[in-house]
Amino acid sequence: MHAGWMALRTLSSDQSVKSAKLKPGTLKRIFAYAIPYKSTFVLFLFCLIADAFLTIATPLLLRELIDNGVIPKDRTVVTTMAIAVAVLALLTAAVNIVVRWISAKIGEGLIYDLRSQVFRHVQEQSIAFFTRTQTGALISRINSDVIGAQRAFTSTFSGIINNVLTLILVVGTMLALSWQITVASLLLLPIFLAPTKWIGGRLQGYTRDSFEINAEMSSTMTERFNVSGALLVKLYGNLNQESIVFKKKARKVADIGISMAMLNTFFFIALISIAALATAIAYGIGGHLAIDGSITVGSLIAITTLLARLYGPLVSLATVRVDVMGALVSFERVFEVLDLEPMVKEGLNPKILASRTPVISFEDVRFTYPNAQQISLASLESASLPEVKESEEILKGISFTAAAGSVTALVGPSGAGKTTISALLPRLYDVSSGAIKIDGIDIRELTVNSLRSNIGVVMQDSHLFHDTITANLLYAKGDATFDEMKKACQSAQIWDLVSSLPNGLETMVGERGHRLSGGEKQRLAIARLLLKSPSIVILDEATAHLDSENEELVQKALSQALSGRTSIVIAHRLSTVMNADQILVLENGLIRERGRHEELVQAGGLYSELFARQDLTTSN
Repeated sequence: MHAGWMALRTLSSDQSVKSAKLKPGTLKRIFAYAIPYKSTFVLFLFCLIADAFLTIATPLLLRELIDNGVIPKDRTVVTTMAIAVAVLALLTAAVNIVVRWISAKIGEGLIYDLRSQVFRHVQEQSIAFFTRTQTGALISRINSDVIGAQRAFTSTFSGIINNVLTLILVVGTMLALSWQITVASLLLLPIFLAPTKWIGGRLQGYTRDSFEINAEMSSTMTERFNVSGALLVKLYGNLNQESIVFKKKARKVADIGISMAMLNTFFFIALISIAALATAIAYGIGGHLAIDGSITVGSLIAITTLLARLYGPLVSLATVRVDVMGALVSFERVFEVLDLEPMVKEGLNPKILASRTPVISFEDVRFTYPNAQQISLASLESASLPEVKESEEILKGISFTAAAGSVTALVGPSGAGKTTISALLPRLYDVSSGAIKIDGIDIRELTVNSLRSNIGVVMQDSHLFHDTITANLLYAKGDATFDEMKKACQSAQIWDLVSSLPNGLETMVGERGHRLSGGEKQRLAIARLLLKSPSIVILDEATAHLDSENEELVQKALSQALSGRTSIVIAHRLSTVMNADQILVLENGLIRERGRHEELVQAGGLYSELFARQDLTTSN
């Protein structure tokens, strides 16, 4: 029956993988993952061989029981054989338990190895990778494809070994007992395989449709069940129409499920019917042979028992190529992710950044965003048309120095390159040419960990995990004490709120921090930055969407964050950077003006124009 289930699963699989071509060296890489489990594999193989021999042992004992016990009325033989059959049953159960345990140990160990490796590798990718990659497709690689690869070493491997051994032993034993009955039984195999192929074709179509519709439903639920999506549906959507569309898809899945259930039933009925027909033929031919004395009654019973264990392995082996190639293709899809080289890499002997008062310098920095071929995989993206246009140069020779402990403000129209500068400093991307230096050391010569551990960032829309306030703060400093968190929250002007909550620091902030207001989220993000205590601070439009009351609180918190630290501040509201030590005015990837607020206003250039425009808007 187990072999029948395995065959059915194979028939439901995508048959197109049979013609898939693997890249050279794929098999060698796959076997490398088996090396840590080689001793376990030996035990696994031994148990599979033992299980195959136990398959034929019981029928042979039944033959002995009937021929030398029941027919001659020898009670001793009957008792002995009955006990032997019982012991074999217990031994078979024990072997199956060991096989399942070993299979689980190898399989789960392999899943652990692959998932851990893929997860770590994906984390090392640049931000550009995540801007293009479809999250669902990436998660599928870590989940579905890893499990598909695992089957190569567990169910597929064990299935092939067990089925081959069982088939050889069963057919060999049957031929030894009666070649006439064996040949007659095997002649029925084509009769079974013909409808099996038809069932397989239908099951593949249903399975493919089911996967596609379920993927659509998952995508719908993912988009509608997060806070932003739910809010949009309530404000703009038609709840009844949303329900009707979802019900239609769910109904299709249900109808497909019914059709697949009937096909599955038909498959097993066909398998059982053919086996029953073969048994009837065996009894018919074997009965006459037994009457003629060509075989014993015990041999006839043994043959019919072995017949029940013949067709499952035959069908499984007939479709084994699909299982094998499916597992290998899953491995290749995992390797495709692992082979994608991160754009940001450390040098051979990187240095550690330890300065508490760093000087930052940009030296003729040019930057162009990488294209899709450099940073992502087509199979992980969801695009209707391939990208053909190359990205334009974003930064065109940026040079400036931020003195230790100073505040450098970046202002200018949208698309000028301000955020790009803030992304280059922590090496979310690498410069196309030129250099960014901290205390005279090119940041590409530093360890990524020491560089980023010295940089604190507060974005325009700071991200908070769906966890407690404590957990979000500890993300900056894992060993922070309660007093340290309290001090950081007090400096960020958020402690009064936190202490007033029923659960205090253990309050859940909700998905993306939606249980907090915009100003509260920003102040909590500043508290997280203060807890990290970086030597460099980057603020990217940190007060852009706040009302005047929240902006005042956040500005107080920011004054704590910037104190004594080398800071890069991106601002749309020029009033927030009037006291900056230097202001860089960017336009089209170039620094058009630089200086302090009063100098730039008097210069009558772009900054003066932007300031006058904002001042007029404020006055109105």
